[in-house]
Amino acid sequence: MFLGALIDAGVPAEVLVEATSALELGASLKIETVDRSGISCTRVRVMEGESPAEETYAAHNHDEDHAHSVDHSHDHEHTHDHEHLQTHEHQHTQEHEHSHEHKHVHGRSLSVIRELIQAAPLAEAVKSRAIRTFELLGASEAKIHNVDVEAIHFHEVGAVDAIVDIVAACAGIEYLKADAWHCSPLNVGGGMVECAHGTFPVPAPATADLLRGYPTYSAHVQKELVTPTGAALVRALEPVFGAQPAMRVERIGYGAGSRNPKGFPNALRISVGESEEDTKAGTVTVLETALDDLSPQVLAWVAESALAAGAMDVMLTPVIMKKGRPGTLLTVLCSEKKRPVLERLILRETSTLGMRIRHDERSCLERHHLPVQTSYGEIRMKIGKLDGEVMNAAPEFEDCRAAAVRCEVPLKQVQQAAIAAYAQTAAEGEKVGGKVGS
Repeated sequence: MFLGALIDAGVPAEVLVEATSALELGASLKIETVDRSGISCTRVRVMEGESPAEETYAAHNHDEDHAHSVDHSHDHEHTHDHEHLQTHEHQHTQEHEHSHEHKHVHGRSLSVIRELIQAAPLAEAVKSRAIRTFELLGASEAKIHNVDVEAIHFHEVGAVDAIVDIVAACAGIEYLKADAWHCSPLNVGGGMVECAHGTFPVPAPATADLLRGYPTYSAHVQKELVTPTGAALVRALEPVFGAQPAMRVERIGYGAGSRNPKGFPNALRISVGESEEDTKAGTVTVLETALDDLSPQVLAWVAESALAAGAMDVMLTPVIMKKGRPGTLLTVLCSEKKRPVLERLILRETSTLGMRIRHDERSCLERHHLPVQTSYGEIRMKIGKLDGEVMNAAPEFEDCRAAAVRCEVPLKQVQQAAIAAYAQTAAEGEKVGGKVGS
């Protein structure tokens, strides 16, 4: 569901396809448009050859019975009930298709999955979030089974489709580069679910543990609506729970589940937009420290990790420190809410003994996206306004990058085409030249 909602909300399919290929698991994605209770949705299935990966997994793992880390059956169409940037509504039943009793061959251990992801040619932020998601799953399973986390062998979530689901989802999350995720309370469903160790009430043990401290409820359907994989991704995103904050919604995406129950849309909705507070003057928290004894490789890692953890921006500035030593000034911009996490990250990952923390005032243009059509596909233009007048307009880099890769043309050519398309749109009726509207 989450992969389909990401694509439907504007993440180029190539972003998820490239992440899947990078894992070198022989998997591919099948993307299609389907109907769910009258709503047009995007459905994404992970394929192994000509067959859905979950069916291949079930066929290969029917003759042995093992204890495993994910204590339930599901169709890997995860709930991920979070609201991108600001809203994300829970309108799905998440009905599951394969209810075999989890009879498996040996699964992958956490260290094997970690090595698999680390070896893939993916952005560090994508790797970091994907590994973090599996670590959360592993910690939960270890607690439930009372064993060391490295003794846990993932079975369903260690299967090809689940690994692709998590890594591709993390690639899509990184593409969106949301400053915040908001989530309404999670409907976990109801009834019972067959597990390797017997029949358990919904939510499954791992799901219940991963959602500890989050607002949840059970209503409408007697089915499992939140899987451990979905719960782990929610936990990794660290969303804000509650009512939708004031925002300007720009894109809405619907991701489809496998089934289409009557009167209850089995779909996941992601709304992408800008919060009202992001378009006004305010304050930003600045974390800063100077380093003269840290490897450039570690500095790059820290910058990637900080962005993945929710930093608004990270800057590495060459400086001359005491005794004439060349060093690097690490500056992290973030919201006050993200300060504890990023403060701890800097202290843990760098050699610093302390840092400066301050709150700077800032003034921001009102921001939104305007899609334009080019010969290379749709490209989003990032528009910045002041009192209704456009001050800046620039093509989104990631859209241009994906189009350049897909069409095998120079990146600058795509950027120029997007700017030309925007100018043409303006000439045909939009206000332009300091008065440009969207």
